[in-house]
Amino acid sequence: MDERELPAERFEEHRGHLRAVAYRMLGSLGEAEDAVQETWLRLARVDASGIVNLAAWLQTVLSRVCLDMLRARQARPEEPVGGTEDAEAAGRPGGAGGQGGPEEEVLLAESVGRALLVVLGTLSPAERIAFVLHDVFAVPFGDVAAVLDRTPVAAKKLASRARARVRGTPAVPAAELARQREVVEAFLAAARGGDLAGLLAVLAPDVVRRADPAALSPGAAPVVRGARAVAEESVALARTSRHAQTALVDGAVGIVVAPRGRLLFALTVAVEGERIAAFEVIARPERLRRLSFAVLGG
Repeated sequence: MDERELPAERFEEHRGHLRAVAYRMLGSLGEAEDAVQETWLRLARVDASGIVNLAAWLQTVLSRVCLDMLRARQARPEEPVGGTEDAEAAGRPGGAGGQGGPEEEVLLAESVGRALLVVLGTLSPAERIAFVLHDVFAVPFGDVAAVLDRTPVAAKKLASRARARVRGTPAVPAAELARQREVVEAFLAAARGGDLAGLLAVLAPDVVRRADPAALSPGAAPVVRGARAVAEESVALARTSRHAQTALVDGAVGIVVAPRGRLLFALTVAVEGERIAAFEVIARPERLRRLSFAVLGG
């Protein structure tokens, strides 16, 4: 056997795990694959026989590669949230929608949780690495500290700050939050299923839907009033709902639309009683950046 074949075989045993870690750190399947490939190249340049714990070595190297990629991303001029391909994948209010993206990345985003990916995207590179390693993959803080070149205490603080952002702070009592969530999730379920009757049941008769022009197809109305009009539009956008998940948006239950895990739209929702009285589709990057997002527990 070629002496280079053994490291390659051993690396392949860990590829799936490395890919999962990198995807959560980077939020992009393409970038995750690049990070895994760079990790392989670094392994190929060393004497693998001297590595006592290959799994730990690979995870450490991968994490440092991801940290560098996140820092490089942060240093680039600010780019718009979402993008053309994400808009086409999700469709737009008032339009027929477009073609979906790579199915594998869609499935990955669903398995990780779109809301979590959106929140992770708001963290600093060090916070994101610390949270993913410790809270998601149970890596001890001593090892996290080695990746970040920090003390274990500093690594623990980074993970704690990230955890607080992920959990968020509801602006309403728990009982009210649960009621909001039940109503909004019923709306989403009916929208996904194209269930007109279900939508009419959860929308107030005088419900108002507002939307940023950036969220609309050409000619679509920025404001739609009335349960039937809003319900019919929502049925037409069942594809968009596939990419949506409830989340804590500015402390209340709202919705994030994140094809492939990248934020495209956010919906702020006003719930009155057991029905939705109004909601707004926010798409302009500057408005999205002003919102706070967190993952709904349970």
